[in-house]
Amino acid sequence: MNEIGDTLRLEREKIGVSLEEVSKDLNIKELILKNIEDGKIGCFKDVFVLKEYIKNYAKYLGIPQDSIINEFNEYLFEYTSRIPVDDIEKAIVEKEKKENIENNISSPYTRKSKVFNKKVIIFTVICSIILLLVFIWSVRQIIVNNSNVASRVTYIEGENK
Repeated sequence: MNEIGDTLRLEREKIGVSLEEVSKDLNIKELILKNIEDGKIGCFKDVFVLKEYIKNYAKYLGIPQDSIINEFNEYLFEYTSRIPVDDIEKAIVEKEKKENIENNISSPYTRKSKVFNKKVIIFTVICSIILLLVFIWSVRQIIVNNSNVASRVTYIEGENK
């Protein structure tokens, strides 16, 4: 990574541009550019973002992007191949734990549905109560109508006698 940073710094100095100018032109913080030139990969959380910074910086300076990106990819390969297998296994276990936690905490659109949702239960109970009240009212109306019919029949039978 130091070679990449040195290449970028030397080219910048060769064309006479300050870090401040590059920062303004590329809309990248000056500290980020300085860290790139100093080869401080540890200052970056995301290597893909770092790669994009390097690519844009190289393009700005007129350095062929393919060569500098290939050099960056080779550096990453060498850097990651030096990581002990135990560290990789630990990282995998931690990632799986994190994924399990994230599976428990998810958006309403991606999480697995639970058996019962409180809102659904409340809605169902309210609808059931309304249906029960409508049924009771209907039965009452039928009883009232039948009693009116019965009283009319009794009244008509009484007149006919």
